[in-house]
Amino acid sequence: MYQAENTNFKTNQSVTQEFTRSCLGRILIAGVIILVGLLLAYFTAPKESDMNEEMLDNVMQCIEVNDAIKGDAVDDYVHNLTFIFTTADTTVIPKDELETYNKYNRLESYRHTFYSTSYIYNNMHPEGTRVGVGIFGIIIPTVLYQDILLEVGPVHKGYEQKLNQQVVAPQEVDMGVTPEITEFHYKGDIEN
Repeated sequence: MYQAENTNFKTNQSVTQEFTRSCLGRILIAGVIILVGLLLAYFTAPKESDMNEEMLDNVMQCIEVNDAIKGDAVDDYVHNLTFIFTTADTTVIPKDELETYNKYNRLESYRHTFYSTSYIYNNMHPEGTRVGVGIFGIIIPTVLYQDILLEVGPVHKGYEQKLNQQVVAPQEVDMGVTPEITEFHYKGDIEN
């Protein structure tokens, strides 16, 4: 800005500069950027069939990686990052493990408005546990080896056996005497 006269000021800013520097202009620009991002997310969210195919590959990679050595949670997160860029070698996975997976686990994918999710359902997770998220055309696995049910065993030996055995304390043990409990009554402040 420069001072033309003592009472009048002129600005050298254009209308677009004034608009982008105003509060309303910044709010409108941020709204347009968010709207473009949401439209991009809507049109690039993976379809259910793509999610199922990619997540089945990611689950097979998880089984393959955890075949000999069971890693901890950090290993699973690092493996999940690599699963985005790699595919499973189906010749390495034993056929009986693949049949066990298909028998006891069910993979389902859902397309939401701006993203897609995949869940594994089994006896350990009857409500389902999320194993993958797809957004902007990228499918990100979050599968952990403990989410997959591959071993099934009996809970108890027979139908006649109770799950919780009742414990009975011997009668000759002295448990002590319960002290006499009296109610507490407030009697006000006592002054001497």
